[in-house]
Amino acid sequence: MQTKIAANAHAMKRWLGKAEVVLGNHSDRLNAINIFPVADGDTGTNLYLTVRAAVTALGGTTPDSTETGNDVGAVLSRAGQAAMEQARGNSGTLFAVFLCAAAEPLNGKSRLSAPLLATALNRAQIRAWSALSEPVAGTMLSVLEAAANAAQAVEAAQNGDDSNHALGLSLDAVVDAAYQAVVRTEDELAQLHEARVVDAGGVGMLLVLDCLRSAVLGEELQDELLDGLHGYKLQDPHIHEHMPADDGVEVMCTISLSPLNAAILRQRLDEMGDSVIMSQVGGAQGPEDDDEPAVEPSYRWRVHVHVPDPEPAVALIRSLGEPTDIAVSQLAVPSGAAQDTAAQDKEVPGDPGQPRHEF
Repeated sequence: MQTKIAANAHAMKRWLGKAEVVLGNHSDRLNAINIFPVADGDTGTNLYLTVRAAVTALGGTTPDSTETGNDVGAVLSRAGQAAMEQARGNSGTLFAVFLCAAAEPLNGKSRLSAPLLATALNRAQIRAWSALSEPVAGTMLSVLEAAANAAQAVEAAQNGDDSNHALGLSLDAVVDAAYQAVVRTEDELAQLHEARVVDAGGVGMLLVLDCLRSAVLGEELQDELLDGLHGYKLQDPHIHEHMPADDGVEVMCTISLSPLNAAILRQRLDEMGDSVIMSQVGGAQGPEDDDEPAVEPSYRWRVHVHVPDPEPAVALIRSLGEPTDIAVSQLAVPSGAAQDTAAQDKEVPGDPGQPRHEF
């Protein structure tokens, strides 16, 4: 096993490239079982498009660029920033948060190790839980938490061993723990239990983590992981066919705000809607002129919320700053659940999924 292991910057690019392909192939089935937090049938599409943005920022899986060199953290940070800027939906936004947070302890490192993996996954799961105003167990969050706990357990058992062997053990444990967490989601959320399906975002994260294992260990993806997941067989129907349509909309944007205004925005969005996610994009932004009086630094934030009507949310956001890339998407599933798949999007110009109105 050790002779196959490659945990350098190029392996991280290979990981995200694999994830793009796998999520594209599985987008329809992920969409089919997507019922939480709303049954809008787009989790697979959103994850695919967000990962695709990360891969595009790296120039695909070509050899290391001069900008990132052999720095594992720099590669993932660059990919994470691009993913955050173009994140789609709850699942895509949480993936972007995961990637940005995981990159932080890896900055300046030339290779991934079991101790670093444990630290990165722990940072990522904490950041993902905190990005949501009302985090819920039985979702992608639970899968991330289980993966992080497994990596920490292996790291402790191996006494901080940074060898390739320990990394292999850790990646195996991470994927196994993620799988078990996905299976548990069906009984952790009432909506999933009633529909007899597992959480779509959780399955997406399992696929992402298995792609990491495959890319680093040089082994095949473990397709058998999906065989027993309820609702995931190709012949299973889209779960949305017998569910009422959701009349709300999803509002997303990027905006520069001070910490105080960010807190105000989160609080007021919580009052206005639900599924509020706010996560920082990049570092602090100060005044360009050093002679200017000291002011509270601002940060760029990716904002996501579900609301009944977009106008009050957009007005609120504009009252606090100048947002970019404001997009509003209907939460209702297209009639007949006949969304284009992400795989089709690779061949047909334009993004798949539901119509988005740009402000």
